[in-house]
Amino acid sequence: MKHTLWPAFIDVVKRDVVPALGCTEPVSVALAAAIAMNKLNINHQQITGIEAFVSANLMKNGMGVTVPGTGMVGLEIAAATGAIAGDSQAQLEVLKNLTADDVAIAKAMLDKKLVSVSVANVSNILYSKVTVFSGDRSASVTIADSHTHILAIEEDGITTYIADPKHAHHASQQSANTNPFTHACVQDIFDFATQAPLADISFIEQAYQLNNALSIEGLKGNYGLQVGATFQRNVERGLLSSGLLTDILLRTASASDARMGGAMKPAMSNSGSGNQGIAATMPVVVVAEFVHANDEQLIRALMLSHLMAIYIKSHQNKLSALCGATTASMGAVAGMTWLLGGDIKQISAAINSMIGDIAGMICDGAKTSCAMKVSSSAGSAIKSALMALDGLGVTGNEGIVANDVDSTIRNLSALANGSMTQTDIQILDIMINK
Repeated sequence: MKHTLWPAFIDVVKRDVVPALGCTEPVSVALAAAIAMNKLNINHQQITGIEAFVSANLMKNGMGVTVPGTGMVGLEIAAATGAIAGDSQAQLEVLKNLTADDVAIAKAMLDKKLVSVSVANVSNILYSKVTVFSGDRSASVTIADSHTHILAIEEDGITTYIADPKHAHHASQQSANTNPFTHACVQDIFDFATQAPLADISFIEQAYQLNNALSIEGLKGNYGLQVGATFQRNVERGLLSSGLLTDILLRTASASDARMGGAMKPAMSNSGSGNQGIAATMPVVVVAEFVHANDEQLIRALMLSHLMAIYIKSHQNKLSALCGATTASMGAVAGMTWLLGGDIKQISAAINSMIGDIAGMICDGAKTSCAMKVSSSAGSAIKSALMALDGLGVTGNEGIVANDVDSTIRNLSALANGSMTQTDIQILDIMINK
């Protein structure tokens, strides 16, 4: 019976683990702008204005993050560069062809106050509507509910495309009915990752290739807060010892440094987030190298990590006040524990311990300091893995942790989807009024 879930598991990983250049919220705005520009079929000199309206959550995640290749933060530069140089067919890699000249043109547009971004009064957690103006002409593109889902297109005030609500409702119902996680549990994910034919899951190795390249880049350049590079410098100074723990923190943080600092290299994302993809990948990669794992072991550990991260995140709202790096690292701890010789019981204990440790870490927007949260989550993961291997872990008698891991995951999600929705409102209020 469990094997019937496997094709759906593969589909969900292929859908939710994809390359993304830059933080996915600003990139979503850039994509809407690029598509609008394509509909107008004009050059940048003919743009007379760009106007964006975004959901509160998207505003929160776009206010403080560096847009790749620009050296600037915010949704205004994302909208401008998307319109000027975005590849409307490239999805989350929309800015991959950005040049220095394009950035100079975009900055000039911002200096002339031609770009505006405001919070939209919408119920969608993830929403952006970007309108590009050229004299009396305009094109608007609305993306909602996922980073690349086009909800509507308007050209010169006339709606030329709208996602069929009946079809969307049917698709939503169909998706709910076929959701592989509706009747799945941690055991099913473990069985799939460790037993599925290798040829069916080997595609996940690209997560290693992309995120490891980001990690290397983060150590070479002066990106973000240089969290990874700080660890590296202090190993060289003798203040820190090199070893498994330090290497996990160093190499995971450096990938996030590069991504949040605007490096022109894609991350392999997870659940719509590059940082979540990094958090689910790099700790596993470091452990695999440490134990001299072969290619098959690395692939299976990465699949276990990424699918577990998606499973945990699937119980939660797309964007919330709960830091996604924490849940992605709960996926990583599964892959790490398995590589270190752990079984399903120890993996479950390690996830429980992480929820007992870092549940409630807030998301206060995408920004360079995300690398600190990524490294904190990775540190919790290796700590929890090592404890589990020694038969230790947070028990069902403590806090929100339950006796079985699937119940603990649901408890964490109840927190994220419940009282933390008010936390989210408070965070945004603080950020906007600073």
